[in-house]
Amino acid sequence: MKIFTWIQDTVQYIWDGVSRLFKPTDDDYPKSGVQPYGGDPADDPNKYS
Repeated sequence: MKIFTWIQDTVQYIWDGVSRLFKPTDDDYPKSGVQPYGGDPADDPNKYS
């Protein structure tokens, strides 16, 4: 009986992981839209090219 319980727990553990991977997202991020870039331009435009 102990082996049956172990197999059942293992299958349940794997199933929980698989179902979490393929479920719809539950992210609840605010709708902020496009944010403008507010940084300063580089001093030397050819520094990283």
